[in-house]
Amino acid sequence: MLGDMAPPTIRDSAAAELHAVTLYKILKLRVDVFVVEQQCAYAELDGRDLEPGARQLWVEAADEVIATLRVLDDGAALRIGRVATAASARSGGHAGRLMGRALELAGDRDVVLDAQSYLQGWYERFGFVRSGDEFVEDGIPHVPMRRSA
Repeated sequence: MLGDMAPPTIRDSAAAELHAVTLYKILKLRVDVFVVEQQCAYAELDGRDLEPGARQLWVEAADEVIATLRVLDDGAALRIGRVATAASARSGGHAGRLMGRALELAGDRDVVLDAQSYLQGWYERFGFVRSGDEFVEDGIPHVPMRRSA
């Protein structure tokens, strides 16, 4: 997909500070993956993107958003969610690079997430451990996970 173009760049910003076109591209990728590809009709726009302390992280290549995640401040811990990579950019390590950046931003804080169950092993590579029972959200099995500071 990227060919001879400039290497992908990691970016991060509060949603309120994003250019409208960039925010649109981030939200479109999330809808493409979570609503269309995974066939889950749910409220992707849940209001949390605009909370104080919320950060959008994304990988940009050739002026396109090819991977994204968000970081939320849940008080006692930061929460990582909405980790998505465009189908055409998968297996390129982009989500892993975003996770690394999100964990840098977390510093000495605990980080939590709700992983789709089949991805539990992937998140374990970043130091996350399962922290509760499996549950089903929007028809997809998930497990809560935590990474202590």
